[in-house]
Parts: sequence; structure tokens; C-alpha cells
Amino acid sequence: MAKQFHVNTPLLESVSMSKHVGATVYLKMENSQPSGSFKIRGIGHLCQKLASQYKGVVCSSGGNAGMAAAYVARKMGLPATIVVPTSSPHLVVERLQDQGATVKVSGKVWDDANAEALRLAKTEELAYISPFDHPLLWQGHASMITEVAACLGPNVKPGAVVVSVGGGGLLCGVIQGLENVGWTDVPIVAMETVGADCFNAAVRAGKVVTLDDITRLVKNRVSICLMAINNTSSSSFCSQ
Repeated sequence: MAKQFHVNTPLLESVSMSKHVGATVYLKMENSQPSGSFKIRGIGHLCQKLASQYKGVVCSSGGNAGMAAAYVARKMGLPATIVVPTSSPHLVVERLQDQGATVKVSGKVWDDANAEALRLAKTEELAYISPFDHPLLWQGHASMITEVAACLGPNVKPGAVVVSVGGGGLLCGVIQGLENVGWTDVPIVAMETVGADCFNAAVRAGKVVTLDDITRLVKNRVSICLMAINNTSSSSFCSQ
């Protein structure tokens, strides 16, 4: 089995974005991962630690997490069941099937699909692969910051890290990564899509919340992990 399923991705300067904001902007090119996103870091790490103890894996995701779980399971020789909500495009389902996964459609939003995934994990003896809410996921995602630190070199640190937030797994990984490299004073700017802003709503409420509905194109998640909320009390945050 491979030591890791992800690859070290380039850290590239964006001239256009740097010009726009008046500061040097670097992009971590996670779109060049084998599964197409950063998700393979955490999911690969989680599967290596847990999945071999089960008959297969099950993941609830209409997007990148499902692709990562399907890819890793195929590489490990394990069957994968990916549960997606009805809002998932047919192209997503087709790509999951191309990775050898069995795709099951259940419910309108991610919470519904996740309930079915948890049921399958229990009844079919499958390893439940959360898209965002597990410490091993965050450990895997933290490797991004380790790579950034290596690229920037000693005695250099970013003025801020801008990170997108869905369920909060990437955010938790970035926080852990910053701690690992000694960058605990680096601010984090957490960005969400208007109409799918679970984290912003949770920060304002001071607790985990569930949105009544998704009103924008991001349709696969309506809740956020508790650790992401807890971390706001110990890190420098700007939630947008």
C-alpha cells in the first residue's frame, strides 16, 4: 500500500490576485490532486488508519469527499458506497461510478444522505468516512500547511491564510497545520458561499447550527462540525 494517496502540490504566486489585493498572493494548487481536491489528504489518512478493519467504506458526499473516498477505496482494493443527495448532478454520480463506487441516492440534502450512510455503516459493517468531521481527517489536511512552510522557507510566514469552509474539515486541518509549524499567530480568513453559510451562522450563534435550506449552488451540506466552532475561541478568525 502507498505511504500516502495524495501528492505534494505546487504553491504558485497569482499575479492577477496579487495585483487586485495589493499584496503577494499564493495559491495551493490542490486541484492537481489525483481525486481533484484536498479531500484526498484527510480521507486517505483516515482510510489507511481505519478502513482495512472493515468490509468496505461508505461516505456521504455529493462532491469532492465522495470522489476521494472512491479513489482511495479503489487503490486499497475495498468496495466503496457513496451516498449522495438528490441535488447531486448526474455527472458527479457518473464520475463516482467510474472510480468503481456504488452510488446510492438518498434525501434532499447532505444531512439526509449522511443519515443513510451511518445506517449502512452499522448494518453492512462498513467504515464510515465522514466528509469533514474526524480528527484523522484534520491530521491529513494539516499536511498542506507543512508543505506551504517548506515552500516559503525558514523565517517566512504568510500574513494570513484564506480558506473556504463547507463542513469545517479543511478549516480544522489548517488550524492544526498552523500549530504544527509554529504559525499560531497567523490569522485565518474563513470564506463561505452566501446562502450556504453554516459556519458564519454558527459563529454568530455560538453553537452548531443547521440551515433550514441551501439557497445557492452549494447544495450538499447544511451543517458544520463542532470542532470548527470550538476553534474560533482559540484562533484569529474572520468569517465571511
